[in-house]
Amino acid sequence: MRRLTGAVLEKLRSGSRLTVFNPKRLPKMDLLHIPCNHCSAVNKLPVERIGAGARCGRCKQSLFDGKTGTLTAGNASALLGWTELPVVIDCWAAWCGPCKQFGPVFEQTARQFGTRARFLKLDTETEQQMARKFNIRSIPTLIVMRKGQEVARQSGAMSPGQFQAWLAPHLQGPASDTA
Repeated sequence: MRRLTGAVLEKLRSGSRLTVFNPKRLPKMDLLHIPCNHCSAVNKLPVERIGAGARCGRCKQSLFDGKTGTLTAGNASALLGWTELPVVIDCWAAWCGPCKQFGPVFEQTARQFGTRARFLKLDTETEQQMARKFNIRSIPTLIVMRKGQEVARQSGAMSPGQFQAWLAPHLQGPASDTA
């Protein structure tokens, strides 16, 4: 049995009511599950901390560094299944000319909209099983996923304006230019 402190004993003797900590009475915070692009650990993050220097609890890397992540068979379940943000996947190959042209556009958009979605690149040559899973028939192919389900697909390279116009309906929240 725990020993009671003087203040608690005094309250009990005086007949005052004791206040007991109840976590159900705390104000609810909107938490998002955000997987880390670096180590695939799933982090719970309050919505108001998105883009505010949020770091991964495991590897301490920035969760919103404006860089694209790499999608592999090994990290797909964490990066696609756990995040509550939309995931934009660029399916590409090193030998593909249009893919090389589109790469900087994808990187620029990831920096600009990095707090509104996760941006991942899938190398269809090294990850052929993943390419088959996504039914990739031509490259570059862009896929937007939400909660593990495909919501949009576009084949072919686009200009920055075209890509952002195509992407805009699938993103949520304000854009961050400093992600």
